[in-house]
Formats: sequence, C-alpha cells, structure tokens
Amino acid sequence: MTITVRGAEKRYVSRGREVRALDNVDLDIAAGEFVAFVGPSGCGKSTLLNMVAGILPLTGGTIRHDGVAVSGINRAVGYMTQVDSVLPWHTVFENVELPLKFRGVPAAERKSRVDAMLARVNLTGFESSFPAELSGGMRKRVALAQVLVYDPGTLLMDEPFGALDAQLKLLMQAELLAIWQATGKTVVFVTHDLSEAVTLASRVIVFSGRPGRIKAIETVPLAYPRDPFKVRFLPEFEACYAKLWAALAPEIAKGEAV
Repeated sequence: MTITVRGAEKRYVSRGREVRALDNVDLDIAAGEFVAFVGPSGCGKSTLLNMVAGILPLTGGTIRHDGVAVSGINRAVGYMTQVDSVLPWHTVFENVELPLKFRGVPAAERKSRVDAMLARVNLTGFESSFPAELSGGMRKRVALAQVLVYDPGTLLMDEPFGALDAQLKLLMQAELLAIWQATGKTVVFVTHDLSEAVTLASRVIVFSGRPGRIKAIETVPLAYPRDPFKVRFLPEFEACYAKLWAALAPEIAKGEAV
C-alpha cells in the first residue's frame, strides 16, 4: 500500500475547548489509485490530507507512506492546494523550475524537465509569460506542473479546481485524468463536488460530520479512460452518485442543523 492510515485522530483546542476533527480513521490506498474524499465542511478531509503530507501532526494513530511512518514534512508527495503557489513576479518557466532549484537539480536537467512538463500540460510557448497574463485555467496548469515536475509518486490535491467555472473545471478534470493515466501516480483528491469525485476517482471515501470518520467507501463502476464531458450521463454514474449521496446527504443535513 502507498498510504496506510490506522486509528488516525486529530484533536485541537479552540477557545478553551477541545475539538475532535478526526476520530479513529483506518484507510488503505494502493499505488496508482485515484481516491476522492467527500464530506460536509469541517469533517476533516483536508486535515487528513495535511497529516499525510506531514504538515499536521497526528494526535493519535499512525500514517505510513510507502512503508515509512510520516513524522514530519513528507517530501515524497506533491501537494496542490485550492490557492495556488504561483509567484506573480516569476515567469511560467521560473515558477515550474522553482521546486527543482530547491532540490539542487543542475540547470541543464532543470531546463529539460521543465520543457517536458510544460509540453505535458499544454503550456509550450508560454514559458516567458507572467501569471497575470494567463487565464485561470492556464494558471492552474502552471500550479499542476510545479507539483509534477519533481516527479512525486503520490499527488495530494485539496479542492484544486474549486474556484473554476463549470466548463473550465471539466477541461482541467480531463487533463488531470490524462496525466494520471500516463504517469500511474497515486492521487488523493479532496472535493466538495460529488459529481467531480465520481467523474475522477476509482474509489470515493465519504466522511461523516465532525468528528470525521469514514462512513462509506464506494468503488466507482466506470472504466477508464473517462470523458468528463460525457461520463455523467451514463446510468452507472447516476447509480453510483445516488448511492454516495444517500450516505452523504444526512451528514450535510446534520451540519446545517447545528
């Protein structure tokens, strides 16, 4: 297994009282899987992602990545957040090159890898452009290239397309699926959009309201390659969505009632 979670808990103190964000989470994610996390706001989806990345420490339990216990910043994963880390004073090339500079990769190899990655995300010809000159979708491609250029085996994605309009989101979903199928990376994808989860993932994990626990795990019965523009009209998609919504809807309703 690429990611093994056992008894994971996260508690913190807010305004003098203890808050349980996650409680007794067990989960296995195999190499090459595309797994989506869905659940009501505040259920701990992003918290678990942050603990896999080593950004947040566990209160209890263990997380192992590629067999190694996560006890600090996990440099073996790539992490793409909803708010990108594209620097406005750097060009597209310089932004994508930056992670390789941090890792001490020689200049000639950096250029080769950045050129190849920009071609993969359809940004060839925009190497000298600055972020302010790019569309929203192109900027997201830069952020994705930043994460992929150093070739992490696992990609953590926290609502990366949440701010995009519906049409652009479909385009980015198609590009992500193509990259995933070409590279065979493990992807863990957090989203509030159940349709997005079913469109992309091989398995969808439904979290309960706080404290977050795994309520349901559903294998998506749709073959790859998938066309995000067409897949949601298939009866298998509708059936899977309905089953997941039956598990998710009561948790959302509980949150609204609080």
